[in-house]
Amino acid sequence: MNTFLNPFRAPSRNEAEWFSAGVASSFPDVGLDETGTESESSNPKLCGIRGPDAKPGCKVFHVPKTNAPQRAEIEVVGDDLAAQDLTDQVLVFQYRGKFHAIDHASAVADVTQQCPHSSYPLSQGIPFDIEDFGIVLSAGLTCPKHNWSFDLFSGRADRGNYKLKVWEVQLRDIVGTQIDDKEVWVRRKPRIG
Repeated sequence: MNTFLNPFRAPSRNEAEWFSAGVASSFPDVGLDETGTESESSNPKLCGIRGPDAKPGCKVFHVPKTNAPQRAEIEVVGDDLAAQDLTDQVLVFQYRGKFHAIDHASAVADVTQQCPHSSYPLSQGIPFDIEDFGIVLSAGLTCPKHNWSFDLFSGRADRGNYKLKVWEVQLRDIVGTQIDDKEVWVRRKPRIG
């Protein structure tokens, strides 16, 4: 159906275009160790090298707001990421079987657009389960610079009125192949209104 004839469906904005982040099997589960069991490590870095294939635990993409198809994957190397410009970067990873995509730099304030962590890269963060009386309610990520934590589903910070930008993630069948794998697709959450 033509979108011009459907008043309930607005045309997609440029900043809300989907892009492929790769096949799901290229993302090791950062909540698991090399043997495939739950990680008992006290400080597993999100993008640290994992598994026998020595794959990084996440992927980072630069996705310009004005031209999303011009996205480029950025190599995650060591701890020198804090010196880089993290503007318009998305961090994509798998934690405990679920895929997440968030802004690479930690949260921004409501109006001032200033980062409470000096744009520290969350690829250095530590993922964790949000539990209540032993029941897992959600997943979170702790920024190691100031120890702030963020809910990976809502983006809410554990203190202040800060919110991490959470991106939409879809797993799609790979078109034209018989491979039993999915492709990870990501986009900015579209603004409503």
